[in-house]
This record gives sequence, C-alpha cells and structure tokens, in this order.
Amino acid sequence: MIQNLNQVSFQGFGTILPERIQSAKIGDHGERKTVHLETADGMAFCAQEEVWLSGASGTSILSVSADDREYRHFYLDKLVCVKKGMFFALTPFRGAASVEMASQVLPVFAGNRTFGDLKVEKKLNIEGVYTFFYHEKEQGFLFPGESHPMMELTYVDQGSMHSVADGQDLLLKQGDMVLYGPDQWHMQYADIGVAPRYITVTFDASGPGLKDLVNRKFTAPQQAVSLLQQMLRERDRMDDYSGDAIIAQLTMLLLTLVRQAEEPKEAKLQTSNAIHSENEIIRRAQIYVSTHIREKLSVPVVARQVDVSPSYLTALFHKNLQISPGEYIRRIKLQESKQMIRENNLNFTEIAAELQYSTVHHFSRQFKEKFGITPTEYAKSVR
Repeated sequence: MIQNLNQVSFQGFGTILPERIQSAKIGDHGERKTVHLETADGMAFCAQEEVWLSGASGTSILSVSADDREYRHFYLDKLVCVKKGMFFALTPFRGAASVEMASQVLPVFAGNRTFGDLKVEKKLNIEGVYTFFYHEKEQGFLFPGESHPMMELTYVDQGSMHSVADGQDLLLKQGDMVLYGPDQWHMQYADIGVAPRYITVTFDASGPGLKDLVNRKFTAPQQAVSLLQQMLRERDRMDDYSGDAIIAQLTMLLLTLVRQAEEPKEAKLQTSNAIHSENEIIRRAQIYVSTHIREKLSVPVVARQVDVSPSYLTALFHKNLQISPGEYIRRIKLQESKQMIRENNLNFTEIAAELQYSTVHHFSRQFKEKFGITPTEYAKSVR
C-alpha cells in the first residue's frame, strides 16, 4: 500500500525537506539527473551518497528498502533525501512520469523491480449470498441432513442444538456458531424439550484461512454478533444497496473468525484479558433472559444476576448489541410468544399472562409493532 511521505513514515530511510523551503533547487545538492519512467516496472538504485529526489512530471512512487528485499512505498510529492546505502526504486503511477535526482555521487542503477503490493487487494472474497434465514424450530426438531455446493454459517440465537458433520456431533449453545464447507454433508437436531432459534447463511467464498474454520465450534465474539444483527436489519430493509451491505458485513464476520483462529496463543491471552469480561457479562445476561423469559424481567433484575449495575449493563448492550437490555428482553419475550402460539396450548390472554404482560392488549400491540401482524393473523398463518 502507498503511504504518505512524512518525517514519521520515512524515518530510517532519510529526511524530507521542510515544506516551507520546498522551493529550493534540487540542483543545489550535487550532480543532477532526470530519470524518465515509462513502464510499470520500477527502476531501482543503490545510494552511494545522499540522494535528493523530486517529482518533475506526472506522479511517481518512491519505494525504499534497507536490504533490497522488503520495500515500503510512498507518493513522491515532496523533496526528499534518501540516506547513503539505501536501495530505492522509482515507479510511474498510471502513466509516464519523470523524477529529478541529485547527489555528490549519483546512485548505481540496480535493475528493474516489479511491485505487486502498491494497492490493497482482497484476500477473502464473498462471491454471493444465496439464503439468509432466521429459523424458529419446534421442540426436539430433526433436520435429516443435506449437502450443497455453497458454504453455510449457522449461529444459535436462542436455546441449543446439535450440529453433525464428518462424524462429529457438536453441541451448539446460545451464542455459538459453526461453518460448513462446500459439499459437506451436515444434519442438525435439538434435544427433547428444546426449541432453538438460529440463523443460517449460505454463500460462495474463497480465501486463505477459510478451510481452517470448517466444522469448528466458535463462541461468537460480540463483534460477530453485532454484524449478524446488522445483516438481519439489512435483510428486512432490502433496498438497492442491502445486498452490498450484507456481503460486506459477512466478509467482516468471517475475517473476525479467521483472525481469532490464527491468533497466537499469547495474543489470544492478551485479547482475552481485554474483552473477556464484557463478553462474559453479556453472554450471562442473555442466557439468564432466555432461561427466565416467562418471569417478570427488568434491567435491574438482570443486572443483579450478572453482578453489575443497570447503567453498566445498559452501556455494554448499547456498545456491543446496539440495543438496550430492556429492548432485548422485549424482543426475546415476543419471540417466545410466537413459539407459544405455534404450540397452540394457550389462548392469547393466557400467553400474555404467562409472559408477564400487564394486559393482553399491551401484548397484542407490541406483537404488531414488532412483526407487522397481530397475534391472531400470525396464528392463522402457522396453523
């Protein structure tokens, strides 16, 4: 990547003439030569003495190295002095250019160099997203299994479920995710009495590190959870740019997992010391809400269970989930109400009472605000 040329970034390679005297003549510094740059290959030199360089026409890239192996790249937009003994290369940027150089002893030409790292390029590429579903399963569900040419990401939002692939049975709990590779057969099921809710995304992707993620259970970091929530909002919005946003967010999510998988153990310990406490508080709060959803819940009640103040819990939820804990409780209660409606064991008044709503009218109003239909309309659609 091309860097800005300044005293800090160029430290160790040479010096830059202060901008207040940039108008000084380069010829004042010794024998002068004009270098014409017409090909994409860089012309490399070895500095026998200090070499002064200044762009003459067009735009040039100055690449500098102490050992002729690893180069750093800069826009040559200032009068600069390269130290004796340094290697440097001059490359035109999109078209012909020329550079003025001056030195008491002109540098020795060291051949041409080709640089492939002048611009940032993607290593991980999402080539397309096919499906993006939020599943709300009945208790003890069984998905008999499938394989398909796309990769698939599964994230457990509520409850728990089993993921079976390559003869390995992984128990995914709330906040866990797993990645299936292309054409990898997999099945999923829940234990008796467990009704999980989970997200699946199928997509085509390529890039280093992805194969190391396949069929591994990850406890999703809060950054990944936040990205999934943003993807869900884009899926519901679905304007002309939502597809681009979903692909960008999925790319960031996978990069988060790749980095987590590749991080050295020492770095993981340092990172863990910095973020484990926050993640654990949020995870414990989410689990408490899920397992006590039919009780009367409030932010102070949940905060007390995870040993933090209500204000600190609210700050953590806003920081990591972009919602308040009160809104999170409301959403989980409404998701639970959908499961209760599908089970068809209670009427709406009983469901409202079971979930600690003050009145059935209050429950119905919140249900309509969240899902866009009334509980009655939803019941008709699932029966």
